Amino acid sequence: MAGKKVILNVYNQNHLRSDWHVDLAGVAFNHLVSDLTAELAGFGVEFTCQTNTAVTIDVNSYSDLLNALRVTSPQDGVTSRCVGHIIGKSQKLDVFEDIRRAVNRVAFAPETIPPDDNNRKVCHNCGCGC
Repeated sequence: MAGKKVILNVYNQNHLRSDWHVDLAGVAFNHLVSDLTAELAGFGVEFTCQTNTAVTIDVNSYSDLLNALRVTSPQDGVTSRCVGHIIGKSQKLDVFEDIRRAVNRVAFAPETIPPDDNNRKVCHNCGCGC
């Protein structure tokens, strides 16, 4: 697994409802990214987080929020999969927990992620096909 890279892309968000707004640039989020970076480095996985301002997702629900968070692992053929596609249904509607679950799944068990044409009914408006 040495040299493996996992990237979390955070898309711009247009929040149509305030109840699904999460600060994805604040202290708590930065702490999550730092923790994941350190944890995964111990397993030879390089984790990075980047912002993609070229795409804006309308957030009207929790699944839309998950659409604004994409995980990529080029070595595993995982290209820009939304967190909702990777984890399926969220257990607690805790976005930080869901990010951690998705990143770890891509890092350690990418073969368990359904293919793009699986037609999962998890997300909306993202174009990922799930």
